[in-house]
Amino acid sequence: MISGLDDLTVKIFPCAWSMARVLHYAHSIKPSKVYRDIVGSAYYVAPEVLRRNYGKEIDIWSAGVILYILLSGVPPFWAESEKGIFDAILQGEIDFESAPWPTISFSAKDLVRRMLTQDPKKRITSAEVLDHPWIREDGNASDRPIDSAVLSRMKQFRAMNKLKKMALKVIAESLSEDEIKGLKQMFTNMDTDNSGTITYEELKTGLARLGSKLSETEVKQLMDAADVDGNGTIDYIEFITATMHRHKLERDEHLYKAFQYFDKDSSGYITRDELESAMEKYGMGDAATIKEIISEVDTDNDGRINYEEFCAMMRGGPQQPVKLV
Repeated sequence: MISGLDDLTVKIFPCAWSMARVLHYAHSIKPSKVYRDIVGSAYYVAPEVLRRNYGKEIDIWSAGVILYILLSGVPPFWAESEKGIFDAILQGEIDFESAPWPTISFSAKDLVRRMLTQDPKKRITSAEVLDHPWIREDGNASDRPIDSAVLSRMKQFRAMNKLKKMALKVIAESLSEDEIKGLKQMFTNMDTDNSGTITYEELKTGLARLGSKLSETEVKQLMDAADVDGNGTIDYIEFITATMHRHKLERDEHLYKAFQYFDKDSSGYITRDELESAMEKYGMGDAATIKEIISEVDTDNDGRINYEEFCAMMRGGPQQPVKLV
């Protein structure tokens, strides 16, 4: 097992074992012929594979992608299509600025950066990975669980207005398996009784395993926020809705689909009646809430929400303070 990833992390992210296997496999094989076929899942493909000239160094790249996902919850290179993903890989720009990267150690980021080096000749080797300070037994990796971005996302979700929460649920239902693979595994790990829903006790235990120090009151607030339909548990789609990365919701195709869900008559506007109808489906349709949402989102004050106003709401920050009280 890789010493930089503790037992807790491996339980939460089973793909850590895949990373370990890749590294030890890459360390054990000898240099051989150059390959020219494009193989592998799009997110994990090394740039030299796309250039059809590669060797065993591609395993280090794939392990680096896995490590990036372990630390942040999202792949380092993504797009709306396979071609877009490949273009991003070839461009090679890695985001170390978005949450949770500012809270992740320099040593961890150094390892990821060296594993995801574009030039395979300059890329760190498997032996060097296993001897890196963040990985080796006597190294400098923190012994606390990895600080998960999931808790931060749940807090942000709690602060959103109800229209935005419902729109995110519509988007979550349309995401592909690849886009939510990590969150799906996390849901499964929290759903310890395999009921298909997460109870308050399961959420409290699961967040504690992620390193959360929240009080029972704070966990209850997150529970109430993620439980969009108010039935006392968090189902799979509700969990994905509350924890998915922002880049998923900001895609134009997802925003348009969500807008169409509310704009039933395809008029180009979400009217008060349409908003009321949608909110009643989730038991949220009280007059005061609807009035508050329209007042907040309807910036031109015409009594309805157009697509530009809807997108501005979806791409904007929380409408309420994020801090738990």
